[in-house]
Amino acid sequence: MASVVEYKGPKAGYCCGYCESPEGKASCGMWAHSMTVQDYQDLIDRGWRRSGTYVYKPVMNQTCCPQYTIRCHPLQFQPSKSHKKVLKKMLKFLAKGEISKDSCEDEPMDSTMEDAVAGDFALINKLDIKCDLKTLSSDLKGSIESEEKKKEKSLKKEGSKELIHPQAIEEKLGSGEPSHSIKVHIGPKPGKGADLSKPPCRKAKEMRKERKRLKLMQQNAAGAFEGFQAQGQPASLLPKAKSNQPKSLEDLIFESLPENASHKLEVRVVRSSPPSPQFKATFQESYQVYKRYQMVIHKDPPDKPTVSQFTRFLCSSPLEAEHPANGPECGYGSFHQQYWLDGKIIAVGVIDILPYCVSSVYLYYDPDYSFLSLGVYSALREIAFTRQLHEKTSQLSYYYMGFYIHSCPKMRYKGQYRPSDLLCPETYVWVPIEQCLPSLDNSKYCRFNQDPQAVDEGRCKDLDRVRVFHRRAAMPYGVYKNHQEDPSEEAAVLEYANLVGQKCSERMLLFRQ
Repeated sequence: MASVVEYKGPKAGYCCGYCESPEGKASCGMWAHSMTVQDYQDLIDRGWRRSGTYVYKPVMNQTCCPQYTIRCHPLQFQPSKSHKKVLKKMLKFLAKGEISKDSCEDEPMDSTMEDAVAGDFALINKLDIKCDLKTLSSDLKGSIESEEKKKEKSLKKEGSKELIHPQAIEEKLGSGEPSHSIKVHIGPKPGKGADLSKPPCRKAKEMRKERKRLKLMQQNAAGAFEGFQAQGQPASLLPKAKSNQPKSLEDLIFESLPENASHKLEVRVVRSSPPSPQFKATFQESYQVYKRYQMVIHKDPPDKPTVSQFTRFLCSSPLEAEHPANGPECGYGSFHQQYWLDGKIIAVGVIDILPYCVSSVYLYYDPDYSFLSLGVYSALREIAFTRQLHEKTSQLSYYYMGFYIHSCPKMRYKGQYRPSDLLCPETYVWVPIEQCLPSLDNSKYCRFNQDPQAVDEGRCKDLDRVRVFHRRAAMPYGVYKNHQEDPSEEAAVLEYANLVGQKCSERMLLFRQ
């Protein structure tokens, strides 16, 4: 089994879905008639990306909005406060049917759609898929005061009403403190003021000291009990230590729900190419969700999101289904991750499962459920899914989020999923995003590799070894070129080989007329 591709060359001067420049976008592309998952893995590690069966690579130093491949490290990922908020919001909705009052449709990563995917697909397929992502808000920050601060505030307020007796005033003066720090209060009228039959309010400072003292006592007691246990004391007599470990992503996602939960959510992974029986059975329902999504979220007219467009854009894939013995149970290839709420589809994440990663392609959802922040939620579920696949297939340990576009503020949300790396557009090495951001603040296009002597190690080194497919026969380019007289032929093959790299150029078959 070999990949068969048809290189179409560079395309420049067409509309950008990010900055809306009418002629600023530039990319190179090729049709993939078939492709192995290993070849596609190697291609995305060189900055390529698929849209349906069309595979494209932005010309980074020419395009108006450079698009850097970004990958997250799921094994080290810890959800942020805003991520936890989204997960808790979902749990509350499932458990009690509660809808958060602060829900908003434009939370970060409310949609994981790729503008560039839609834009390039429109260019090649003559489809008019408009890129109209809503501006995304900045990362959510906790704005609610803690109970402790509230209590301290109320204590200070009540403390100002306390009576100060003459004896206290004399003690204060005797201490040498300045007189303006003494506040004399007139006693309250009968029936008003503090209840003298109850203990007086304690100052916040004293309460903090008391809490600290108790904490130290507990720690010392715990240490003593550990000593007793070492001497053979039964563990049942020891106090239970409170765990300070933060909840894992899985704990937050799969927290148990009550038996009388208001809703039931189920996530199903179905193979989309070639279509599985489950995919075929749910095709129409899935398409209707996509149609509503395009019409409501992206303002498409009713006749635009057709079945044909949906199929070519999100169902067709060049990736061959592969089921190696050491691979994941579902195999490698292209899938739809369907989110079923109470027996109906409310969202679909389009993903590719590759040898080293889960690659997120697109997300669409029922607009009626925008309040659940399904873009963020699905991304977190896909990270958890990658971790699950890693347990059986150890080399599968990354989550690819498509492209990161720093020059477009609404597309920076992917940088919130950390730790993550960006791909150097010149040497194709991965660099932690923290090291890349200062450079991107100064320039849209950057080389991230700090070694000035470093080069693209995967570039084409031997053009004659590039494989071509001509007249139903596979052959090395060294043989094929002996029958060609067109001088532009070699330049096109060399351009293709440098873009896909030596490894892919020797495995894939480049179709030639």
